[in-house]
Amino acid sequence: MKRILWILVFICIIDSMGFGMMIPLIYSYGKQFGLTKASLGWLTATFSIVQFFATPLLGSLSDRVGRKWLLVGCLIGTAISFSLFGLAGSLLMLFIARALDGLTGGDISVAQAIVTDISSEQNRAKYFGILGSAFGIGSVIGPGVGGLLSSLGMAVPFFVAAALSLTGALLSMIFLKETNSAAKKRVKKKSFAFKSLITVLKQPVIGAAVCTGFLLTTAQLVMLIGFQTFCTDALKLTPTQVGIFYAGFGVTGILTQLAVPFITRLIPRRSIILLISTVICVGAMVFTGFVNAVIPFAIGIGIYGLFNGLRNPMLNAIIADESKTTEQGEIMGINQSYTSLGQATGPIIAGLALGITQSAAFFLAAILMLIAVGVGIRLKVQEAAAK
Repeated sequence: MKRILWILVFICIIDSMGFGMMIPLIYSYGKQFGLTKASLGWLTATFSIVQFFATPLLGSLSDRVGRKWLLVGCLIGTAISFSLFGLAGSLLMLFIARALDGLTGGDISVAQAIVTDISSEQNRAKYFGILGSAFGIGSVIGPGVGGLLSSLGMAVPFFVAAALSLTGALLSMIFLKETNSAAKKRVKKKSFAFKSLITVLKQPVIGAAVCTGFLLTTAQLVMLIGFQTFCTDALKLTPTQVGIFYAGFGVTGILTQLAVPFITRLIPRRSIILLISTVICVGAMVFTGFVNAVIPFAIGIGIYGLFNGLRNPMLNAIIADESKTTEQGEIMGINQSYTSLGQATGPIIAGLALGITQSAAFFLAAILMLIAVGVGIRLKVQEAAAK
C-alpha cells in the first residue's frame, strides 16, 4: 500500500508541475491571440466551472469502474489539453483547451479516493498531508521551470507539460494497482445525480466539511489576487521577486503538511486542528491588511501559509472517514467541485474588493475565514456526535 502511495506522490508532483509551468505564461502567451485582462479571468474560470460539473461525475465513475484507469484517462486528457494550448492559433482554441482540462480534471479527486482506499482512520490525515505536499512541490517547481523553458519558445512549456502528464499516465498504467474493492467485485452502484451536489451539503459532518473547504478555498484565492497586486503596486517588486515570494509561500504549506503526523499525535481531533489553524489564519490576514512594508507583509503571509497548509489534509481525512466505501470517489469529487467553485469565485470577488482599497482583499479573506470558523464549530459538534 505504501508503494501505491509513493507512486501517487510521484504522479502528483509531475502533474502539478506541468500545471504550474503554464500558470505564469498564460497571459503573455494568450496576448498574441487577443487575450485581455478581462478575458484572462474568464479563461481561468472556464477550467474551474467545467471542473465543478465534471469531478463528481468522474469520482462517481471511479466508484463503479475503478480508480486506476480513470486516473489514466484523466492524465491523458490533461496531456491533450496542454498540447492544444501549445498548438492554439486562436483565442477560442485556448478556451477549448482549458475546458477540456476541466472536463478531465478529476485526477485530484481520484487520487484522493485512492488514498482513502489504502489508508486507515489513524494514518489517513498523514497520507493526505503527503499527497498535499506532492502537489505543493510540483506547484513550486513548475513556474520556475516554465519560465526557463519559455526562453526556447512560448509554446515549449505547454508541450513539456503535456509530456509530463503522459509520463504520469504511463506510470499509472504500469505500476498502479486497482484499489477500489467494490469495483473489483463489480458491486452495482447508481449513476451520479447532480442533485447530490446539494444533498451532500445536508449530510452531517460531510456537509459542514465541504462548506468549510469552499469558504477557505475562496478566501485563499482572494488572498492570492491581493498578494499579486499588493506586491506589484504597493511594494513595487519585480516579477522575479514576486515569483520567489510566491515560491516561499508554497514552501511554508509543504513544510506544514509534512508535519501533519506530529500535529495529529499532539491534537488527535482533526476538527480542532482545523479550527485552531483557521483562527490563526484570520489573525494573519488582518495583520497583513494593515502593513505596507516587505518584512511585516512577508511575516503575515508566511504565518498564513504555514497554518493554511493544514486545511486540505484535515478536511479530506474528515470527509473520507465519514464517506461510505461505495461512495468515496463520488464524495471526493463533489468536494473537489466546491473547491473549483471557490477557485472561480475568489478572483471575481477579490477584483471587486480591490476596487475599494489595495488591502481590501486581505480583509475580505479574513471575513470569509471567520465565517468558516463558524461552520467549523458546527463541524466539530457534528464530528463529536458521530463518534
